[in-house]
Amino acid sequence: MEDRADDTVSRRTRGLDRAFEILEFLRVRRKPMRPNEIALEIGAPRSSIYELVNLLLRQGMLDYQGQDGKVFLGRKLYFLGTAYADQFDLIRESEDFLARLAEETRETAQLCLLEGNKYTVAVMREGSRAFRISSSIGELISIPWTASGRLLVSHLSDPEILAFIPPNDFNLPNGTRLDPASFIAEVRQSTIDGYFTFNSAVETFAHCFAVPVHQADGQCVATVCLVTPQEDGIRNHRSLLDSLLTAAEGLSVRLGYSARREPTDKR
Repeated sequence: MEDRADDTVSRRTRGLDRAFEILEFLRVRRKPMRPNEIALEIGAPRSSIYELVNLLLRQGMLDYQGQDGKVFLGRKLYFLGTAYADQFDLIRESEDFLARLAEETRETAQLCLLEGNKYTVAVMREGSRAFRISSSIGELISIPWTASGRLLVSHLSDPEILAFIPPNDFNLPNGTRLDPASFIAEVRQSTIDGYFTFNSAVETFAHCFAVPVHQADGQCVATVCLVTPQEDGIRNHRSLLDSLLTAAEGLSVRLGYSARREPTDKR
């Protein structure tokens, strides 16, 4: 009887794992798909995928999209997300800071986080200028491609960074490869400086600014970022960085962080 009970628990656990895999797969793909397509992509039996999709549809975790049997993330996930945001201080607190930052600089302001071993934009406020640069919220991007990535992994040791970031993620969008040792050197320098800026490896003609947001124990848990046209970012580097540092410091204080270190702009 005990073995039978253990087997039942094990099957239920595998079913939960597979259900979460379906939701995560659709989140990453960001488009409706048929259950048989999902099964093929994640390498799962079609029968179990159809069973789990029907369960998720009944629970409102998935909704049908269109008339061809495609499914996508359901509206109940939206309500779960808003409940999470209401309780998660970092997301809630960032809203006002990003709004003020975007208004002050006229540039796109973002709160960025790690999602697994990738970078993502969690909250964004677009600037008021006619030409705006922005990224999709929730899109997963390789850590070495981003200014924020240098700061978000700064709490890890060198071997931990190399184990954490997939080797292929050091291949940049322009076809070149970033030397992992150079990336780690930038990680350590950004910790000393208290920020990192560069011409984007993802958005052509963009200059990216990132400043760490620290939780109470001093670890960087997020970054506040500005994405600007390249020439404007370089020309107004000091003033934009000052605005960003002020916003990030205010958000860190809200999270209980009290230490302050003045970075030096080497430009």
